[in-house]
Amino acid sequence: MTIFGPDEVGKPKPGRIRRAALLKRLGPGVITGAADDDPSGIATYSQAGAQFGLNMLWAMVFLYPLVSSIQLISARIGRVTGHGLATNLRRVFPQPVVTVLVALLILANTINIGADLAAMGAAAELVLGWGHHVFTLVFAGVSLTLQVLVPYHRYVRFLKWLTLALFAYFGVAVTVQIDWGEVALRTFLPQLALTAATVTMVVALFGTTISPYLLLWQASEEVEDDEADPTTDPLIDHPAQASVQLSRIRWDTYLGMGFANLAAFFIILTTAVTLHAAGITSIQTSADAARALRPIAGDLAFALFSMGIIGTGLLAVPVLAGSAAYAACEAHGLPVGLEHKPHDTVGFYSVIGIAMIVGLAVDYSGLDPIKALFWSAVLNGVIAVPLMAAMMIVAARKDEMGEFVAPIVLRIIGWFATACMAAAAVTMFVLSW
Repeated sequence: MTIFGPDEVGKPKPGRIRRAALLKRLGPGVITGAADDDPSGIATYSQAGAQFGLNMLWAMVFLYPLVSSIQLISARIGRVTGHGLATNLRRVFPQPVVTVLVALLILANTINIGADLAAMGAAAELVLGWGHHVFTLVFAGVSLTLQVLVPYHRYVRFLKWLTLALFAYFGVAVTVQIDWGEVALRTFLPQLALTAATVTMVVALFGTTISPYLLLWQASEEVEDDEADPTTDPLIDHPAQASVQLSRIRWDTYLGMGFANLAAFFIILTTAVTLHAAGITSIQTSADAARALRPIAGDLAFALFSMGIIGTGLLAVPVLAGSAAYAACEAHGLPVGLEHKPHDTVGFYSVIGIAMIVGLAVDYSGLDPIKALFWSAVLNGVIAVPLMAAMMIVAARKDEMGEFVAPIVLRIIGWFATACMAAAAVTMFVLSW
């Protein structure tokens, strides 16, 4: 029997304290990263693996420093200024420019929501054998209810736990046989022809990895975290907090984006060594990828892949709806925030509800789900270019960021990421003409 002294009774164990502190430090970066691998992303990554085999793995390695840097800049803008990305854009650019960017974002997000909900319902039907549309409605209802009724400081804990859904895709890789030497070779020496199909896939991979809604979400969640914590303030007003907060943002963002890109790498890898190797090169949805895996990789791979679709969808759908609401309301100076009650921010929650309803309408419209998923990723790749450029301008302005303008190295990588997105989009249109 262990006997505790009077000062030890009731004290939490050191290991538990460390785990609690670690979980507290994980925030907008990890949630944003995990939301990046939504059912739309899973479908795109699965298509890349099935169609091109191991030859698209390079993209996830190449994209990691780019997506990490651009998300870091977004988070920095939110924490420094105490305002979301759309509010900062409205301060720097003409209102019509901001309105067009926001309208395009909402269009892409709404299509994404509908496609993601449909994919989640299809995955549930694969596992249970029934209830595609029933589960689509259930998932939409649960997501909307949590966003409206649960304050942000509680809701964010639920989102953090949902990030664990990405572990399903590491588990899938364990169930299949992989030639790691060939994986390393094709990751750094891919065999690709410069065709319209290849470039379109690259744009889709870029668009689903560096997505506009993720930039708006992470900046706004930094603001939400700041407002929910009475010990912190916008850094431009309280620069003494900068060392701790900017270090946390870097750690959180690099870890979150690394986790997401590694999961995407394994999705491409798994579908390459199973579906592509078996001659299955046409994948219509993420659910199709799960279904095709079953006879090739077995029931465990099928179940893990399917449950991953549902888990990541439950995380991504509120991020998509929330980022649309942040963008729409911030662009017009309306109050925002998941911490606020619905009657205090009617416009904000109305946009969330409308986005969810229109998303469901997309699901029931008969629109080809693969076209919705894939082309929403391509649309994100195109929309991201002006949004990223505008964000880079804000991050370098001293009248907005004060002494916390983005460091030169971060700005170089951010502009390089913007140039890569622009080049990929222009090349796609030229080759498709």
